[in-house]
This record gives sequence, structure tokens and C-alpha cells, in this order.
Amino acid sequence: MALDSNGNPDKSISKFESMLKTDDVYFFDAEDFEDIIHYYLNNGKIALGKKAIQIGLEQHPNSLELKLLRVEVLVFEDKFEAAEHILDELQDFDAFNDEIYIQRANICSKQDNHQEAVNLLLEALHHAEDSFDIHSLLGMEYLFMDDYEKAKRSFMRCVEFDESDYSSLYNVVYCFEFLEDFEGCIHYLNDYLERNPYCEVAWHQLGKMYFAQNMYQEALTAFDFAIISDDSFIGAYFEKGKVLEKLGRYNEAIENYEVTITIDDPTSHAYLRIGKCHEKLGNDDLAKYYYYNTVHEDPLLDKGWLAITDFHSRQKNFEKALFYINKAINIDGENPLYWKKAAKIYFQLGNLDEADFAYKQTVDLGNYELDTWMEWSETLKRVGDFNSSIQVLVQGIEFYPEESKLIYKLSGVYLKNKELEKSKEKLMQALQLNSENLHLFESEFPEFKNFHGLKMLLSEFKKAST
Repeated sequence: MALDSNGNPDKSISKFESMLKTDDVYFFDAEDFEDIIHYYLNNGKIALGKKAIQIGLEQHPNSLELKLLRVEVLVFEDKFEAAEHILDELQDFDAFNDEIYIQRANICSKQDNHQEAVNLLLEALHHAEDSFDIHSLLGMEYLFMDDYEKAKRSFMRCVEFDESDYSSLYNVVYCFEFLEDFEGCIHYLNDYLERNPYCEVAWHQLGKMYFAQNMYQEALTAFDFAIISDDSFIGAYFEKGKVLEKLGRYNEAIENYEVTITIDDPTSHAYLRIGKCHEKLGNDDLAKYYYYNTVHEDPLLDKGWLAITDFHSRQKNFEKALFYINKAINIDGENPLYWKKAAKIYFQLGNLDEADFAYKQTVDLGNYELDTWMEWSETLKRVGDFNSSIQVLVQGIEFYPEESKLIYKLSGVYLKNKELEKSKEKLMQALQLNSENLHLFESEFPEFKNFHGLKMLLSEFKKAST
């Protein structure tokens, strides 16, 4: 296939480019043109690739491979009708060429007709001498169709053909993960490692599987073997650090994160993890130092800004926490996590109008978490804007219709708004959903005891439940 790997510029490419500059005409073998075109397409130089195809076909008008390369470029440019026309002509001369079926499959895939693409690729398998690429393409089509079981089998075939095909190996693991078959993945990787005991990629993936299953000692062993196989494998050190964090071995975790910084340029993720370890160890100054380095290294990493903000919030230094979350908002005002954090801090500071605005931004930007609705409605309740608090709760219940906490709270706010009948209706609904959460209503709205209707309703419900 044209977009497979090819080498660096060679004499043919230099000669071809010299011809373009001088307007001289040099003759090339068809195979030379194929190499030149592959090189240009692989390096994203589509215009030069098309020029090489044009000249190549002028010199070799009957070359099937050059025509197929032309088809590939047409497909890349979404010129499907022209591509199909050439494929029809080619199939009249060579009905059993697997590349023709592959290109037809590419067209179907780009038109989102993935089942037909699969059918064509299966047909191509019948005519192909080397089916490695076809199994890879099949795997991708099955992924588009969300058929992870068949995708997994296709990528497994690729690994059988070439056990150093790590791209396919990653895809096999991805399919196992999506199918939530962690045990199957662990078995597959261990079997692979029996044949390839020094494959750092497989050890790394195995460690991640063990980590996902909370098998931390096994994960440590796997990451150690990954490091033994390649002592410059940054990912293995980083993942090992995460396991050590889970085990509470923070100093050892820091050592592994620091190794990643010495091997390559520092990353914001490594700084962040080191900062969290130091915070767990009570090294507050070092924690702050690494958190600041996190956002300096990558100002767009929201986890860094949230870590600094949370650090100061835990220290009850809400003014400083607000300072940093506002810096984050100035960088990325479309991040709902920043606005939600700002809302919580404004609430702590008693700036309820600002908290209300921040919660509105949070929801407008797509954060619909349960606590967002609860906290926003509480903010409005504290302001005394019961109508708006009710509107927020009603909106939240649309997302969480079975969440009794929202309905209890709505009943209470109706009560505060002197809408007794609506309060009774919502209280009964909440009791039917989850009577165990009644204590939340009783503690937040003690005034319900002064309303005979609610007391009677509650008494009747308790009698009916016994």
C-alpha cells in the first residue's frame, strides 16, 4: 500500500527533484516512481506525489501500481467517483488484485459504509499473498462498527504475523479494556511475554492491566521488568510511581517520577505527581514548588491549576485559592471545572452573587453533575432567591429524576417559598424513592415541624411503612 513506510530520500528522489528544477526529462523505472511517490505521500508532500504520479504514468501508462497510487490520492482527496472509474477499468484487466478491493474498501469506509468496507476487505483476503495490512484495516473497520471482539481478533492476527507490531498490540489491549476483559488481557499478555520476554511494551501494558485490577504488587513486578528490558522507558517509571503512590510509598514514587525528568525534558504530569506526593508527606513548601512548576510547564493542564487551588483551599487560604483559579479562568474560560471550583470558593468566602454567576457558567459549559445542582440551589437559597433555587432544582431533576436528595431539597425550598401543596407533593415523591434520606430534609429544613400538613403526611407514610 502506498502509505506504508519508506526510507529517506535516495538518488531517485534527488534525480527527480533535479528534473523538476531544470525542466529536463529523465527516465525512471516504474518501481523508482513507486518509491518516489511513496516517499512524498509518507511525508505529506501530496502535490509532489501527484506530480510524480503524473510523470510516472506518462512514462509508464500501463503500470497498474502507478494507477493504484493515483486512486489512493483521489480517495485521500475524497474524489470517489474518479477513483471508482479508474478501479472499474483496472478490474477489467486484473479482477483478482487485492489492492483494488482494498481501495474500494477505503472509499466505503470514508463514506461511513463500514460493513461494505469489511465485505470488500474479506474479499481482498482471498486474493492477497500478504494479508497483514488487510487484517489491520479490518480491525479498524470493526472498531468503527464498535465490534470490539472481531477487532480484537483482527489485531491479534497482525501480532501473529509480526510480534514487533506494537501498534496492533496496543489495539488488542484497547479492545480487551473496552470489553472489560481484564483477566483475558492479562492472560494474553503473559502468553505473549512467554515468547517475547524482553518486550518492554508488553510488560508496560501488563502492569497497567494489573493496576486496573488493584493488583499492585504484580503491577510493580511488571513495571520493573519493563525497566529491565529498557532502562530509559519513561512510561514504565511513571506508571511504577503511580503504583507506589497507591501503596503509600511516596518517597519511592517521587524517585521514579524524578527519573522521568532526568531521562527526558520535564513534563507537567511528572511535576504534578511529585507535588501530590510531597503534599501527602506534609512537605507543603515542596508541594507548592512542584505545583507551580506544573502550571509553568503546561498552563493548559487543568489538573495543575486545580491542584494549586485545592492545596490552598485545604489550607483554608481561600483568597489565594481564588487568585489561582481566576488565573486559570483567564487562560481557559471555557473550562467548567474552573468555574465550578471558583463557585465553591466564592461560597466559602460568602460571595454568594459571584458563586451564583460561577455556577451558571459551570452549567452553561456542560457540567451537569449532581453536586453542581445541589450547591447552586443552596447558594440561591442562602441569597433568599427561592424561585431561582426551585428552577435550578427542577432542572437538575431532569438529569437525575431518581435522585431523592434533589427532590427532598426541592420540597424544602417549596416550603420556604410558602408553597405547601407543592412541598407535600415533592416530599411524598422523595419518601417513595428513598425514605432513608429523610434525615437530610429534617436537618436542613427543621421548620417543616411547624407545618401540620407535612407532619401529617410524614406520620401517614411512617404508618404505611410499618
